[in-house]
Amino acid sequence: MAIAKAERLMNLALCLLGTRRPLSKRELRGSIEAYLEAGSDDSFNRMFERDKDDLRELGLVIETVENLDGDTGYLARRDSNRLPAITLDAEEAAALGLAAKVWQQARLAGAASGALQKLRAAGMPEAEDSYEAQHSALEPRIPVHEAAFEPLMLACRHRRPVVFDYRKGNAARPEQRQVEPWTLECWRGHWYLAGWDRDRAAERVFRLSRITGKVRSRAGSFTAPVPDVVTVRETVESWAGETATRTARIRLRTGCGYPLRARAASVRELGDGWEELEIPYGHGLDAWLVEFGPDVVVLEPADLRADVVERLRAVAKG
Repeated sequence: MAIAKAERLMNLALCLLGTRRPLSKRELRGSIEAYLEAGSDDSFNRMFERDKDDLRELGLVIETVENLDGDTGYLARRDSNRLPAITLDAEEAAALGLAAKVWQQARLAGAASGALQKLRAAGMPEAEDSYEAQHSALEPRIPVHEAAFEPLMLACRHRRPVVFDYRKGNAARPEQRQVEPWTLECWRGHWYLAGWDRDRAAERVFRLSRITGKVRSRAGSFTAPVPDVVTVRETVESWAGETATRTARIRLRTGCGYPLRARAASVRELGDGWEELEIPYGHGLDAWLVEFGPDVVVLEPADLRADVVERLRAVAKG
């Protein structure tokens, strides 16, 4: 079956490339044996449309032309399907090869590998994989485990509003959010979506791992302007407390909370399985501390302690 389809696609491509005028479906059906064997017009039409889409996916530029009689014809002009000369040097080729290795999940893996194969077929030099030789123990990856990634990526590309259920860090149940998605960005191993929250009439950043259920597309256009530059990383850093403006003093259970230890300005043993840490923080640290549950006790400042207690009570109430 695979060989038969490949032969059919090759024959269709040759017909479209070899003609000087647009060919109608009827002419193409009479020229390709596999189409002659199609049982009915509906069967042929479905087969032809799939083949045409497959050839376009492979990179063939197929033009659709309507003649004076209203009939539709197809052709693939040679000048439109000729790649320009490839002028990549060895370092540029190595960079492209490394970039293709980064995407190992979701639909992007196939697209990256396919693009690399097309460039090599067109004459891109085969570079020595010096990166792999020197750094074989480490290889770059952009993890994409969240099911929400692909529909959100497409929604960002096509500027489509979306609806999804989102569970905040301190919430027991998810809430529905209506969002106009702008861009996706990976930061510290997690994917984030930046966009316009319609219900709150404000810019918001969402962590994809907290999206539950399916992402549903909605009809209509965006209601808020898309900024020229979307600073996802800076926004996430601010909400995660990375932009430090104050210092907090907390008690942390021994052997727990290693991300907090990595940010600590000082650590002091208290005994009985507890330590005291001083950590710089900004907006959003209360939500992060709640994730450590009973292993963290906020000592000061008082307003941070009150915020953490309030979040814990909200979780306990459900």
